[in-house]
Amino acid sequence: MLNLPKKTELNQPLAKKAIFAKFKPDASERKRFDRDISRMVIVNEVSPESVNIAKGKSIASFHVVHIALRQTKCDSKNLALLSKLVKQNMLFVLEHNGVAWLAVVRSNRVVESEPKPLHEWELKLTGLDMDAVWDNIIVDIGGLTIAEGNTLDEQIEANAEQEKLKRKIEGLERKAWSEKQPKRKWELNEEVKHLRDKME
Repeated sequence: MLNLPKKTELNQPLAKKAIFAKFKPDASERKRFDRDISRMVIVNEVSPESVNIAKGKSIASFHVVHIALRQTKCDSKNLALLSKLVKQNMLFVLEHNGVAWLAVVRSNRVVESEPKPLHEWELKLTGLDMDAVWDNIIVDIGGLTIAEGNTLDEQIEANAEQEKLKRKIEGLERKAWSEKQPKRKWELNEEVKHLRDKME
């Protein structure tokens, strides 16, 4: 999968029942997990032994986990839960009907790619050690541009804040559009203006 070297292949099923039995997520977490996820398989292990890249200071290896979805969306809380329960660095390949997107959990945030046909995905392993390889994968997946002076984690946090502001602006604009009271409409538009200034 992802055109990775044959030496990385594992194809080891990751049973939901085993995860539930070991980590005992609550009823709502189980329900959400079952609603979105059909099955999971650890398809690859990328390590110094399998790809001849030096071990990093914090990343020794990572797993590629293929997740077959029941629908076209996967709640990001499911990935955050998996990441919390299974203490491994995991690259998720989320697939539904032959279309897939990649995701990782970093800094308690889910970083996702755009979707495209599964067979078109190819994972490039670039970097001098596994730390650099892992960081570069995250940058590629998220289409991130790291601002000068920011670390990768700081950039992910900044992007998440920008996205939050964007959603808030869109909500306020909808409210302003339907507001009948001129004074309230003006207040909402002023708030939108203030948030737009903050985004810049």
